[in-house]
Amino acid sequence: MSEATLSVEFAGQDAVIPFQVSPLDVRGRAVQLGPMLDSILERHAYPEPVSRLLAETVTLTVLLGTALKFEGKFILQTQTDGPVSMIVTDFATPDSVRAYARYDEAAIAELDELDSASLLGRGTLAMTIDQGAYTQRYQGIVQLDNTSLEEVARQYFRQSEQIPTEIRLAVGETLTRREGGSPAHSWTAGGVLVQFLPDTEERMRQRDLHGGDGDTGDSSFVEDEAWTETKFLMQTIDDVELTDILVEPEKLLYRLFHEHGVRVFEPTRVRDNCSCSREKVNDVLAGLTADERAESVEDGEITVKCEFCSAAYTFDPASFGPNG
Repeated sequence: MSEATLSVEFAGQDAVIPFQVSPLDVRGRAVQLGPMLDSILERHAYPEPVSRLLAETVTLTVLLGTALKFEGKFILQTQTDGPVSMIVTDFATPDSVRAYARYDEAAIAELDELDSASLLGRGTLAMTIDQGAYTQRYQGIVQLDNTSLEEVARQYFRQSEQIPTEIRLAVGETLTRREGGSPAHSWTAGGVLVQFLPDTEERMRQRDLHGGDGDTGDSSFVEDEAWTETKFLMQTIDDVELTDILVEPEKLLYRLFHEHGVRVFEPTRVRDNCSCSREKVNDVLAGLTADERAESVEDGEITVKCEFCSAAYTFDPASFGPNG
């Protein structure tokens, strides 16, 4: 029987765990988020459906962003006609995560379904890799058409990277009681991403995308058995296995792949850490014209609030010079 290699100590929450299953030619990452996610969501007091959607998006972002092998940033952004019209999440190497969402609470209340597809509606999702000021950004765009985030991730890798990819995401909320009886809650979210990376590109071949009306597909297509098995195993994951703090990601990986042997690597810890600063905001304001700054003056001051972390920075317009 194959042996599985597991860490002696579990990584715990807020740590992305790379793994490899050599007999199936798959690699991936697994994560369970907790305190870091709570910090992001509680800062904005989002409605419960928005919190769930943003938590799912943060989970996807850290699974993808921690794959960066260089200093840079991975940015995921949606722009849609749905009740949640915009989401922006980004991961800055080596470990910083930030996120926010714009939404219409009245429109959310009118929905019959509160899943990610209904909340997002139709629009686009852009995934951007930014390596810094002196390099060109790489961006992949996927159309959103009442599509779940899981399916969007599959489409992105199929269209942009041509890498067979499977992903599972889930969000959970735990309700407790504080001293005195007042309600309290905490958020958890989990995800597993696997990619099929055999030695030959021919084994990576996937069925062609549906061509529209009248397209009956390629009946001769035969998917690689290793990838077929991997996808089947991923479909057995229950949401509770991704969100229950008693089911560490290492335990889930062992449950999925123990027959073949799963090797886990050093985890990447992630944290809620916004990159805004007074100096950066000052530089932005200094780059505006005097008239543009004047439009932002209220009660003799310019106040800029960061949409990510809610930090507020106040400036004296006169500090930008005699024409400020």
